[in-house]
Amino acid sequence: MGTKPNVINEADLRELTPDERRELANKLCVIDYSRPVAGLSMPGLNLSRGRRLGAAFSIVCCVVLAGWIVILALTLHRNYTTTHWRLAWVGFDIAELAAFAATGWAFWRGRQIVIACLLVTGTLLCCDAWFDVILDLRTGDMWWSIASALIIELPLAFLMFNAARRLIRLSTLVAVSRVSERAEVPPLWRIPLFGGQLPTRQ
Repeated sequence: MGTKPNVINEADLRELTPDERRELANKLCVIDYSRPVAGLSMPGLNLSRGRRLGAAFSIVCCVVLAGWIVILALTLHRNYTTTHWRLAWVGFDIAELAAFAATGWAFWRGRQIVIACLLVTGTLLCCDAWFDVILDLRTGDMWWSIASALIIELPLAFLMFNAARRLIRLSTLVAVSRVSERAEVPPLWRIPLFGGQLPTRQ
């Protein structure tokens, strides 16, 4: 086997600028995953096309849902007697319990899935507050439902969403710091999908 005299050592890497180290890491990633691994091909996943399809699908869903909302607003009765009322609410609370349990387990084990658990649990809490307040309007339980939403459910949901946001930023910071020791993480809404090139400061 021939020798490889041009080998980059740690000292050479430290002389590179953060942008040069980031570019080098991206090129190495492309080389490492240029061929299918265990049936998967990272570059084979056309991320640009996937983003376009995702955006188009979301737009179609928004248009369809907007039309459905108009239909419901024009056709739904103001009052409606339903069956399985107890099952609906007990089932919803069981889902909340499962979400809280999964979140606690993920926190305890220190798993990245805790971010998804926080988002799901926060969303369920918001739904719980919404239906409690709306369904109790003009009833004797209205003010109790409003107080419960403002004091318990919505603050808990806010804490969970904020925790998820901070964990995502922390994960991004750790990932970026492995490429650049002095990298700055931009606001969450500006971070590219799938760890693409970070945007420059405007």
